[in-house]
Amino acid sequence: EDPSLERHFKGHRDAVTSVDFSLNKKQLASGSMDSCLMIWSMRPQMRAYRFVGHKDAVMCVQFSPSGHLVASGSRDKTVRLWVPSVKGESTVFKAHTGTVRSVHFSSDGQSLVTASDDKTIKVWMVHRQKFLFSLSQHINWVRCARFSPDGRLIVSASDDKTVKLWDKTSRECIHSFCEHGGFVNHVDFHPSGTCIAAAGTDNTVKVWDVRMNRLLQHYQGNAVVNGLSFHPSGNYLVTASNDSTLKILDLLEGRLLYTLHGHQGPATCVAFSRAGDLFASGGSDEQVMVWKTNFDAADYGDVLKTQKSVTSVDGTHHTLQSEMDCGIHLKKTKPQDSERNHAQQEEETSLTNTLEHIMGQLDVLTQTVSILEQRLTLTEDKLKECLENQQKIIQNKMS
Repeated sequence: EDPSLERHFKGHRDAVTSVDFSLNKKQLASGSMDSCLMIWSMRPQMRAYRFVGHKDAVMCVQFSPSGHLVASGSRDKTVRLWVPSVKGESTVFKAHTGTVRSVHFSSDGQSLVTASDDKTIKVWMVHRQKFLFSLSQHINWVRCARFSPDGRLIVSASDDKTVKLWDKTSRECIHSFCEHGGFVNHVDFHPSGTCIAAAGTDNTVKVWDVRMNRLLQHYQGNAVVNGLSFHPSGNYLVTASNDSTLKILDLLEGRLLYTLHGHQGPATCVAFSRAGDLFASGGSDEQVMVWKTNFDAADYGDVLKTQKSVTSVDGTHHTLQSEMDCGIHLKKTKPQDSERNHAQQEEETSLTNTLEHIMGQLDVLTQTVSILEQRLTLTEDKLKECLENQQKIIQNKMS
């Protein structure tokens, strides 16, 4: 079956710049040039939340791995962390001196990497909202930065026409890929962490091996590629282009599988859900579209089955973060091992879910604490003002 359009969200008042699914697929976040962040519910008849706080265009959005926080970056040079609930409270990170084009959580949810027009990449500690360090070797705007699945590497894409690979521990650039003929709009790691894909204004998508630093695949399109996303199985890549199309590439066969026409005008961003059964796209037509993948069901059907049968300790359903590994093992497992693996997997999954739930609670607590801290600071400032005013009044009376 071909991919099919499932849902259509209208509510943004300007071009959509970024889309991302929460872990459980219940929510979809989108950012837009209208300075708003929207959280759409995938359940019918549930209303969308519009989060207001950024003073200028929202360039990028991403859910934390647990789904309890959303990070956004804006042209107002700030990064915000939101609790995706009715109140829509957020805390602000300020360190960049230019538009923030990209935000990305590490897979453990502890770190955040941001990329900006100030030519730097910055790494933050999520829980204390603490700035850790900058990476600065790009000589033009940095459009995108991503952690590797194991969190040890960072890859970045820039208008200086390079893709750079960084070691997070030593904070050094270990390699620069310079084969792009234009600006590099987007880059991401393959779920296995062994290769990266980059999209550019030279109408290409290039896939590189990061162990040997060599070009593996090269897809030539006929329009600027704005965004891309790997399927969790690692076998497919979806791209969003200026010719208003989304394209699905089969990486095993090295060919174009589908071209999807949905947007009126450039398709600006695209993202697979964490389970791979859906993908979302945004366009300069102000629309957010959700598509049913409908292919490769055999590859991750089993993964989804094991997930659905799992209920964690607190009685709620969660999907597991080790989906990726799980998917790959499933393909390699011999039939006779599957019974044993299944039980073992359920135990592991239940543990993963409990841990993830705890992590999620931590995220929310941290966020609440930092919101309270911000309020305290405001109160302290007001108190200080009052005291200063009183002193002025007293001095005036005395003089």
